[in-house]
Amino acid sequence: MKEHIHFFSRNVYVKKEEDIEKIGRRGRLANEFAELNLPILPGFIIDADVASFLQEEDLKPHLSKNLKKFEPDTKKIFNDPDNPLLLKIVISPNLALMNYPALHNFGLTTETIPGFNKYVGENFGFHEIQFMIKGYLEIEAKIAELENRKKDADRYGKLMAEVNKEMEKEFSEAQRQKLFQKYFENLPEGFFSDAFTQLSIALKRISRMLELDEMNDNDVALLIQPMVYGNYGKGSASGSFFTRDIVSGEKRLQGFFYEEKFDSFGEKGKDINKIESKFLKELQKIANSVENHFKEIRSIRFTIEKGKVWLIDQRPVMSKSTQADIQTLLDLNRRKIIDDTYMIKAIKPVQLNEILHPIVDLNSVKSLKAIEGGISGAPGAAIGRVYFSTEGLLDAKKMASHKGEDTRFILCLSATFAEDVKAIEVATGVLSNEGGYAAHASVVARQYGKVSLVKPDMIIRSNSATIGDVTIKEGDYVTLNVPQFDDPILYIGTARLIEPDPKTSGLLDFLTIIKKHVTDFHVRANADKPRDAKLALKFGAEGIGLCRTEHMFFEDKRINVFREMIISDTPAKRNSSLKKLKNMQKNDFYQLLKIMQGKAVTIRLLDAPLHEFLPHNPDEMNAFLAYLKKQKGSEKLNKADVLSACEGLEEFNPMLGHRGCRIAVSYPEIYEMQAEAIFEAVYTLKKEKIDVHLEIMIPLIMNANEIKLLIYGKKIEGKTFKGIVKTEEEIRKSMKASPIDYKIGTMIELPAAALGAGEIAKYAQFFSFGTNDLTQTTTGLSRDDFNSFMPDYTQFDLLEGNPFQMLNPHVKELIATAVRRGNMTRPDLKKGLCGEHGAIPENIKFCMDIGLNYVSCSSYSVPIANLAVAQLNLGGAEKES
Repeated sequence: MKEHIHFFSRNVYVKKEEDIEKIGRRGRLANEFAELNLPILPGFIIDADVASFLQEEDLKPHLSKNLKKFEPDTKKIFNDPDNPLLLKIVISPNLALMNYPALHNFGLTTETIPGFNKYVGENFGFHEIQFMIKGYLEIEAKIAELENRKKDADRYGKLMAEVNKEMEKEFSEAQRQKLFQKYFENLPEGFFSDAFTQLSIALKRISRMLELDEMNDNDVALLIQPMVYGNYGKGSASGSFFTRDIVSGEKRLQGFFYEEKFDSFGEKGKDINKIESKFLKELQKIANSVENHFKEIRSIRFTIEKGKVWLIDQRPVMSKSTQADIQTLLDLNRRKIIDDTYMIKAIKPVQLNEILHPIVDLNSVKSLKAIEGGISGAPGAAIGRVYFSTEGLLDAKKMASHKGEDTRFILCLSATFAEDVKAIEVATGVLSNEGGYAAHASVVARQYGKVSLVKPDMIIRSNSATIGDVTIKEGDYVTLNVPQFDDPILYIGTARLIEPDPKTSGLLDFLTIIKKHVTDFHVRANADKPRDAKLALKFGAEGIGLCRTEHMFFEDKRINVFREMIISDTPAKRNSSLKKLKNMQKNDFYQLLKIMQGKAVTIRLLDAPLHEFLPHNPDEMNAFLAYLKKQKGSEKLNKADVLSACEGLEEFNPMLGHRGCRIAVSYPEIYEMQAEAIFEAVYTLKKEKIDVHLEIMIPLIMNANEIKLLIYGKKIEGKTFKGIVKTEEEIRKSMKASPIDYKIGTMIELPAAALGAGEIAKYAQFFSFGTNDLTQTTTGLSRDDFNSFMPDYTQFDLLEGNPFQMLNPHVKELIATAVRRGNMTRPDLKKGLCGEHGAIPENIKFCMDIGLNYVSCSSYSVPIANLAVAQLNLGGAEKES
């Protein structure tokens, strides 16, 4: 028996791995604590090999021997009538899902109760007797249930209910004696006569319960520890704290203490940092030791009994923020407790989303109606127009996209089901009134990175919702504010959002460490504007992998100029508009290249179908007509002329229609203008001694003939098609500049291009895999419409995940084929992948494995991708928790 009893105390702990496996989860937590040489309560563990078989054992010699070891530290003696040592029994299973009652205060007998009451008072003393009895009765009830003794199980259950109710009241001495007699009669003989007898009875009955319990696979241990009390006279207190702030990560204890109180029930605690100075210093030292050992924030419960600090237990903290995690790791790294590798592997890439997204600017909501409360389903902040059905929201989204209007929407339903997933995915948030954190709406919202708020007091009708005296109609704007660690608020109207501060969050310092381990394979950003480029650099981007030039034309001062160019019926008229646009484009490219000096910038020439730029609603049409009235040569055009031009450009399938390089074949002056703007910007920067690394990307190439034409041009009967190379030569000569190194390549987004990569690589110096379109053209799935039937495909396991998040196996095969064939033609071919596929760790691993040089994703995804790359370089995924 004795080899199955394991004593632990400060710096005395179980060391053999085979023994550690037998002491259960709670036993292992206590054992970990004992390793730290901190003021923990001593204890001993009866391991799982024997814990279920104690009924025939003579326990007193073993108990006596181990309990004597408690006396030097606790200054108390078990079964002592004057200052008795009381015990708790903790049932310690291996599995977290097994649940057993709390068993405290063993050692309270007719002899020891008066001595205990002397310190805590008779009312509290009686309450602790009741607590002990309640726990013991729960064991007896469970045994009766397992032995199919229904009458006994019911009797014990009734007694438990009575004790529970009686614990809520205070009684006179006479009443206490009467109740004590009732308890006495329902407990085993000798239960209150002797502390050792009481403890032996309890342990044997617990052992019997474990023997009968089918959930116990002989892997449950029993932990016995002294009880200490925060109300044990002057200089006593109880409390709990986190080793640092779990939201900000500030190195300051966070928690409460309760002076001369046993627990926090019904009490208002004081800030732990206001505890007496000598105790605060000791707790701070403890917090530091615990963090150094576990390498993370921990929650610690403690009791101060008569001036002595005792640590009750410690646990991991599930509710801490990513910012707190990062600040903790940075602190540990600075103090050489952990190295870079540990730090980088400790954070999952997806966690960075939490500190990369905006929150509500509280100054912007002062005039908005605020409705507080509700259940946080998925944290974050979201703004949008409310729609009360999946179909209604999807239709509104399509219409808004078509018209160029605000595409932010909030789905509002009592509860969501599988058929609503497609709406949740395109919405910014979900507002519901049934369920909670684990409801379908909340789970799916977290899965897709959306915001979810459950308002049980909300009444939903067909096209409206009522909360108190507030009615929300379809199409109304609302703002959901669901903080990670505060009460949610629903605002009626549109708030402003605040961008996160990567400096105070520790993100930038974390990225500095990450970047040391991002070497051969890099992360670039998709950026079209100076703001995006600067943010990308701050987040560790090694250049721009995709500058979508069509995005530059949508600005208010440019869109009508571009529209005029589109509807022009002669090259001369088109060139007149393009001349105006060239200076604008030159300035765009100048700024981006200057910001990214020393790093590659990939500029994709115009890709979008021309009809997308034309007016989509009456307001846009009227503004365009007003612009035309002021333009020489276009002032006579009327609405009918513009509508006729719009109709002429409409296509049945524009995604595979007149877009990308096909526009340049028909209208070479468009790409010529863009090339002139690019090279004028480049040679201007060269004169300023700015280091430029230019890459020009031609979109939607289908075969080698297309890219050859666009790069080198062609002369045919009476007509010359000027290629990009010729344009560069002309600009360089006109600006009297020496040549620069630049690359021309293509986006591989068609299966034909992937399969013809060997031929295309004769002319293309780099490939960028546009996986959004390559997924669509390979699988025949539209990313805009796929959500309407994705739940059905998920239900029947027809696809592994969302192909617009996780690369489809056949898309991977095409990419690998293109890489292999391209490399055979051009061994120094540079290869990248652009799009949000590039921010998914699993996709990044594939890209690294097949020999790509980089991925490119949105600026906010750059830190996520960089972390994934660093983890892969350091040997795999994040550490197991």
